[in-house]
Amino acid sequence: MPFREQNSNKGTFGKVLNFCGSKNYIGAAYFSVVSSLKVGAGYSALASSKDVIQSVSKLLPEAVFLTSEDGLKRLQEFSVILIGCGIGQDSEAENLLKKVLLKVENKPVIIDADGLNILSKIKIHLPQNTIITPHPAEAARLLKTSTENVLKDLESSAKKLSEKYNCVTVLKTHRTVICNKDLIIHINEHGNSALAKAGSGDVLAGIIAGLIAQGMDLFEGAKLGVYLHSRTGEIASEELSEYSVLASDIIKYIHLSIKEIAH
Repeated sequence: MPFREQNSNKGTFGKVLNFCGSKNYIGAAYFSVVSSLKVGAGYSALASSKDVIQSVSKLLPEAVFLTSEDGLKRLQEFSVILIGCGIGQDSEAENLLKKVLLKVENKPVIIDADGLNILSKIKIHLPQNTIITPHPAEAARLLKTSTENVLKDLESSAKKLSEKYNCVTVLKTHRTVICNKDLIIHINEHGNSALAKAGSGDVLAGIIAGLIAQGMDLFEGAKLGVYLHSRTGEIASEELSEYSVLASDIIKYIHLSIKEIAH
């Protein structure tokens, strides 16, 4: 885990800016923002629509709330940018993704979910410090192949994604494969079917963003984020069963997986 300096303030532990959520996916915005705070980020802002902000602010008063336009104007104030969780795939979402990627410069950026589906349809150069977090179907769209081909060789698929997009890839399966820009592979050995629930990926994206905000290297932050997420699923399922763990339970139990490794 990132070192916690005692002589500190919220800025010490980084600032996350989340371009997440839309009318039909309000939960995605909540999950991504709260999880970044739960792993230690000092400050997390949600840039979204008025309806999403009104809903999430009732659940999470600890967050900061901006319009998407204000978020674009204030990109340089933040340590890491997360975009894609539940933003939809309409023209407005596509324009938002393009603007963020053009303006973000060399700040770390994490692209998840709808952001990846939009990315598969457009041609754009990704920032130097990018993490993508696809599941196999999203990976297939990005590689212009079938999901079956991705699943046949997950390591090769992860390497192809990192090579094509010059990024760190988190290819999410029951044994998630993480690949850096040098095509070095790490396979996570934890997790179970408890994580196969709506919202789980949004939590993972927020966890990784929160760790990167605290100064972690992209590859190391991605590996640790995947571990914490998967280990928390194991811990939660011991009490709740693999059937009954919700994405919100990962947030509730994540302190236990952190306590196992934090010193």
